[in-house]
Amino acid sequence: MVGGFFERFSSQWDETEIAWYEKLMDEQDVDIMAWATGSAAPPSHLVGSMLTAMQRLDFISIPQ
Repeated sequence: MVGGFFERFSSQWDETEIAWYEKLMDEQDVDIMAWATGSAAPPSHLVGSMLTAMQRLDFISIPQ
């Protein structure tokens, strides 16, 4: 999930957004999944438009 998010959007990110992603990578995978799915509240330093974009879960194309 996180890798798909990075692959899909990172080419459009500025330095601030890259710094946010680097902070996200310091967190545990299980926590990131919980924040992305909305089953747990994220820490305040990760709340914002980048987390909102990840929560949409529309960045992975599933072939049919």
